[in-house]
Amino acid sequence: MVLTVAKLVNHTPNTRIHHQYTAHTPAILTLNCFEKNCDGGGAAACDNKFHSDNDLIVALSTGWYNHKSRCGKKIKITSKKNGKSVLATVVDECDSVNGCDKDHDNQPPCRCNVVDASKAVWKALGLNTDVGEESITWSDA
Repeated sequence: MVLTVAKLVNHTPNTRIHHQYTAHTPAILTLNCFEKNCDGGGAAACDNKFHSDNDLIVALSTGWYNHKSRCGKKIKITSKKNGKSVLATVVDECDSVNGCDKDHDNQPPCRCNVVDASKAVWKALGLNTDVGEESITWSDA
């Protein structure tokens, strides 16, 4: 059985982003640095702290992040490449609306289907961080 939930999120009067979530939601895994003085931007949105890249942590695209509703919760990430899975804690938002400014380390907005993960997540999944992106599925744990 696959549970499908679709939600329309209004961020500004002129911006509507549709995000779909299923029990095995397809996504793109990207690499993020959650430590201070890296290219990951500022402190994590959930707790306003920096985190070690040795921790199993992620940032979710804006719609999946859903106004901090997943902060501190674990998600299960499964690599489509090798079938390995890992549980990781949501600590941040990968902003799908704003970007290209100082607050976002001059990076463009995140795509709406991204799970932005620490090096530890990539390692646990047996994936090469040099690739930069991998196809995954994820679900709430």
